[in-house]
Amino acid sequence: MTATRRAILATPMLAAPALAQERAARFIVPYPPGGPTDLVARVTSAGLPGTIVENRPGAAGSIGAGEVARAAPDGSVFLVNASAHVIVPHLQRNMPFDSLADFTPITEIVKVPLILVVNEAVPARSTADLIALARSQPGRLSYASSSIGGAPHLAGELFKLMTRTDMVHVPYRGSGPALQDLLGGTVQVMFDSLASSAAHIRAGRLRALAVTTPQRLPANPDLPTVAETVPGYEISTWYGMWGPPRLPGALATRMQENVARVLATPEAQARFLAMGADPVASTPEAFARFVCAEYDRFGQLIRDADIKGE
Repeated sequence: MTATRRAILATPMLAAPALAQERAARFIVPYPPGGPTDLVARVTSAGLPGTIVENRPGAAGSIGAGEVARAAPDGSVFLVNASAHVIVPHLQRNMPFDSLADFTPITEIVKVPLILVVNEAVPARSTADLIALARSQPGRLSYASSSIGGAPHLAGELFKLMTRTDMVHVPYRGSGPALQDLLGGTVQVMFDSLASSAAHIRAGRLRALAVTTPQRLPANPDLPTVAETVPGYEISTWYGMWGPPRLPGALATRMQENVARVLATPEAQARFLAMGADPVASTPEAFARFVCAEYDRFGQLIRDADIKGE
């Protein structure tokens, strides 16, 4: 185990000095308002009176994250970010911070599964059908994603590696344009969020083949998992919270407990259900282990797939 990982896994357990007086916190979102990360932060903050959500977009999230990495460890500033927090460092050189060592893991807030969908004209009605089609037409099928290095992109590359198929990646700037070209037939395949594609699936314009979680979704028990055909396949977008480095363990635990209470409310559960998100509220210790594992897993996938940053 490296020194960085030892530090990360030990951070939530640091003994706390005299705790700072209870104060309203700022949640920094490193992307513009209106996106899924912003929504996760605002649903969570709504149950914490006085908490303010501040958007600090730019530089693939590093501007907002950097502000938290430099903040005082007094429990007043936290970062709310997606799994991109541990993906971007593998794609961008000269990051202004260390995504592991310069942050204190607080909690995984929610996990959002992806759905493997195809255009209605694609003659595949199962994951096995899609694999057979892709193998019979190497390089002929295209799959869309919302960005290079995002979970939908990595989901496609993981699928290609594990199934030994050749599909062409077509990156877009956002899931909206990608979905429109999928509907129009410009691209044939996409790993999308359920909330984004559900209406088109119900209307018959897209066909859902599988979900990317290890188990079937309780809300969609008839939808198979990719893993039922490709054993071991698993990937999701997840959203978490981090504090500045050297945040006392008591402050990390206090915020995690506050978030867990919010996620247990009917209001938060209804909002997250609407976006296809599954509340998690893991402990700081569990989230620290998860973050380190995901950092390594995504890094290996990016190297294996030879993915280059923009």
